[in-house]
Amino acid sequence: MDKLYLKDVEIFANHGVFQEEKSLGQKFIMSLELDVDLREAAVTGDLSKSVHYGELCHNIEKEFQKESYDLIETAAEKVAEYILYNYDLVNGVKVLLKKPWAPIGRHLDTAAVEIYRKWNKAYISIGSNIGEKEDNINMAIEKLKEVNEIKVTKVSSIIETEPWGYENQDSFKNAAIEIKTFLNPRELMTILLNIEKEMKRERIIKWGPRIIDLDIILFDDYITSDDYVTIPHPRMEEREFVLVPLNEIAPNLIHPLTKKRIFRMLSEIQNL
Repeated sequence: MDKLYLKDVEIFANHGVFQEEKSLGQKFIMSLELDVDLREAAVTGDLSKSVHYGELCHNIEKEFQKESYDLIETAAEKVAEYILYNYDLVNGVKVLLKKPWAPIGRHLDTAAVEIYRKWNKAYISIGSNIGEKEDNINMAIEKLKEVNEIKVTKVSSIIETEPWGYENQDSFKNAAIEIKTFLNPRELMTILLNIEKEMKRERIIKWGPRIIDLDIILFDDYITSDDYVTIPHPRMEEREFVLVPLNEIAPNLIHPLTKKRIFRMLSEIQNL
């Protein structure tokens, strides 16, 4: 990925824990490193295919001065979020924020934090077999769209499937969505669990009836063994109700463990 840099931009703002910092303000020095594909801009000379760094410089100054934060960690986070929200061409951003006048009673060159945030791509499986099943799925998708840190980029059609694991229950409706997010997997899992809770999901029987079921299937190339969120989702390669809608929106996606594409895994279980 190509890079675009803004280095050592001086901004006067009112961030800090102490009241004097908030009232008097101080100098901050910010550097940005943007992940941007610059090929088309370079070939065509079209500025709209790149990031106008003069405009960006003025915009981040306004954003940085808009509120007063106790921590430079928060200030850096807000700048990264602003850039990702407002500049569609930017895939990732590194923010280096220096505080050369940090009031610590000692001589120092600068105190600083550096963060990196990027858009991650994740795939979520959605299922329901209680009540108005399609309405439940569409409601869950709308709730995800309301989350600032998430952009829903693809939605599969809704299919009907037989129950898996615990068969003494009604048939399911299932779908899959692709999202962009700069949340990490645990943060995303918390969002999904909160939506399930809002929609009154009850966990009584394993694999039993549920008004809504939201699972992270894949998250970039992450491989985790975290009990809170396991990625790739366990046994996804055995579950047609997961693979059919996923194949509709991402047939060439590669499973990071099996190294097989989604369409290949679906073909294998359908031909058993």
